[in-house]
Amino acid sequence: MPSQSAPILITGAAQRVGLHCAQQLLADGYRVIFSYRSEKPGVQMLRDLGATAVYGDFSTEHGILAFIEQLKNHTQALRAIVHNASAWLPESIETHISDFTQMFSVHMLAPYLINLQCSELLERSSPADIVHISDDVTRKGSSKHIAYCATKAGLDSLTLSFAAKLAPRIKVNGIAPALLLFNPDDDAAYRAKALAKSALGIEPGAEVIYQSLRYLLDNPYVTGTTLTVNGGRHLK
Repeated sequence: MPSQSAPILITGAAQRVGLHCAQQLLADGYRVIFSYRSEKPGVQMLRDLGATAVYGDFSTEHGILAFIEQLKNHTQALRAIVHNASAWLPESIETHISDFTQMFSVHMLAPYLINLQCSELLERSSPADIVHISDDVTRKGSSKHIAYCATKAGLDSLTLSFAAKLAPRIKVNGIAPALLLFNPDDDAAYRAKALAKSALGIEPGAEVIYQSLRYLLDNPYVTGTTLTVNGGRHLK
């Protein structure tokens, strides 16, 4: 991939899956612009690798619009937009309204506004893609995390709507992962219970999402599709 090609924007790339995908894109020769909300070690790591960091607070409309303005100061074209930024909040009774509002803003309003206002940047690249990182939980719902699940399901709907709106110049797809990476403080009992939920029973790591992302970027005949990457959870 020529280094002069239009960059790929990946949101929320300061840690975990987003960080891995940004690193792999850079290693494969893509130029990368990424959003971050706080100065985690991964931010400087990506800067050192040559990526462009743009601050973005997607929890408010003002923050999203400010990010879009800054993004357009950095590039006049985009090869792809990967909506990886995510918020997971506990949805307690004391904070459920603000929790829902924030997750709606991150999972739906930010992709909606960025897609609408940055499609002109994608139009200057061929091929061009949008990829939404959703969640396998939308397949069946969640009684404990209703707002998170609902706003991620809304992101799935945006995949369908934008795929229809932006065809044929821009492909729009999604990826819906289940368990990918444990946290360091997850105990053995929790890990065993989580692994038992899938047919394959493994902790696959972030690379499976990068493999899925590359499939969507490289395949010219897939749009309006959400790839399920869940280890066979739907079989259990």
